[in-house]
Amino acid sequence: MKLVMAVIQDKDSNRLTDALGKSNYQSTKLATTGGFLKEGNTTLIIGCEDEYVDDVLQIIKENCSHREQMVAPISPMGGNADSYIPRPVKVEVGGATVFVLPIESFFQF
Repeated sequence: MKLVMAVIQDKDSNRLTDALGKSNYQSTKLATTGGFLKEGNTTLIIGCEDEYVDDVLQIIKENCSHREQMVAPISPMGGNADSYIPRPVKVEVGGATVFVLPIESFFQF
């Protein structure tokens, strides 16, 4: 048995949980924060048998897309802030960071 942990962008969470549900995979959804933009993320925890891991990973890949987003950069520390003109820059967001962990035992009470 494996535990699949997928950290995804909030915008992708409903689409992914729907797709997992249609394929009969149950997941636990956790609200998380972090990363470069300090925006909200969603962490999905999915338990599945070893032979279904590739299927789960494919569903995640199909439903968590990369996109570009404009962000305002942070002003420089210790520099001359008077001459600093912040310009929005494009950064790539989205996709998924996925961890697959072995499960030694599983209990349900």
